[in-house]
Amino acid sequence: MLEVKNLKKRFSSGIFFKSYLDAVDDVSFSIAKGETLGLVGESGSGKSTVGQCVIRLIEPTGGTIMFNGIDLRSLNGRALNRVRPSMQMIFQDPDSSLDPRMTIGQSIAEPFRLKKVARNEVKGEVLRLIEKVGLSPEHYNRYPHQMSGGQNQRAVLARVLAINPLFIVADEPTASLDVSVQAQILHLLMDLKREYGMTMLFISHDLAVIRHMCDRVAVMYRGKIVEQGPVSAVFESPAHPYTRLLLSRTEEAEQSVKQENGSGDAKGCRFRGRCSLARAVCETTEPAFREIGAGHTVACHMTVLPKAEITHE
Repeated sequence: MLEVKNLKKRFSSGIFFKSYLDAVDDVSFSIAKGETLGLVGESGSGKSTVGQCVIRLIEPTGGTIMFNGIDLRSLNGRALNRVRPSMQMIFQDPDSSLDPRMTIGQSIAEPFRLKKVARNEVKGEVLRLIEKVGLSPEHYNRYPHQMSGGQNQRAVLARVLAINPLFIVADEPTASLDVSVQAQILHLLMDLKREYGMTMLFISHDLAVIRHMCDRVAVMYRGKIVEQGPVSAVFESPAHPYTRLLLSRTEEAEQSVKQENGSGDAKGCRFRGRCSLARAVCETTEPAFREIGAGHTVACHMTVLPKAEITHE
């Protein structure tokens, strides 16, 4: 359904003296119909930027995005608007996704009105979706500020279902919710995925969530994917030192990443400054992807070394 090749996004700042940040640099992946690909990495690794570029919320600097055989980067204006309902995004903060001046019922009804559903049928459709996502009819006339974060995220899901999209980008959809509510929303997403056959790009820094939600996983570091493959293969036999670091010492990794974000030196491996296995070749040559198992690829010069030799400095 989705094929992304060599995606790039460069941000610039400054008026007289320009500075540049390659937030996404040469990212490629594909997602089959009905599949969920997890995109995981530390804060600032470029995950959310990838998701927003894929559905053209922000404009990519380079690369191709093929959606159901359509080149999304070639579309503009009305042509792009005709495709947009097929692609939807679930954001991290549900409160910012809902208009505070509209009731929950009005927000969910908007897609039906855009599709020109008969007015006498809209309320019934809205109530059906409200119950589908685990809300009750009494929430129909409530405003977002009268709802909890979890309830608002359920309302967002109902509005997404009203559009009946083919593809969803879920960007940390539970990160702002309480732990107990997170599990409920994740189970709801799983149920909806099975019922509607949804295809999804699921973005998260939480490895446990990725393992539970996704069929395949792509690991990002400083704007690049360094490893990808089936969830079972990547989690049970991680091949890249960064993936192993994420799986073993997530908290320590998260604390040290902010000073390392950005594209940095274009030469060599971007992880070499944090890798105890770095060699001379890592300084001069960027590692190419190679397949190490069925659908399991990694970009690392040192993948032949056993897991026991990977340590964090």
